[in-house]
Amino acid sequence: MRFNALLMDDNDNVVTCVEEVSAGQEVIYYRGDQICKIQVKEMVPYCHKIALKTFEEGDEVVKYGELIGKTLQKIEEGCWVSDKNIFSVPRDYSSEYIK
Repeated sequence: MRFNALLMDDNDNVVTCVEEVSAGQEVIYYRGDQICKIQVKEMVPYCHKIALKTFEEGDEVVKYGELIGKTLQKIEEGCWVSDKNIFSVPRDYSSEYIK
C-alpha cells in the first residue's frame, strides 16, 4: 500500500498530498494507527490540500490542528483546497500571550 498524503494533526479536516494526485485516484494516509482512504475528485498538485469533508461557504479549514482559513465557497469532499477557495483568517496573537 502506497501512502500519498499526510494528516498533520488528528483534528485536521484536510490532508496534504506528498505527490501530485489525479482525479479518480485514492489518497491514502494515517490517522493515528488507522489507515484512511479518500477518493480524489480533481487533480491536486504536490504539497497541496484535499478536503476530508464537504465544506460549506464560511466553514473553518484546520491544518496542523490550527485554523488556517475559511472557505469562500462550497468545497466537496475529495477536492482541492487552495488559495482560490479559502481565505486566511488572521490570528489574535495578543490573546495568546502567556501572562
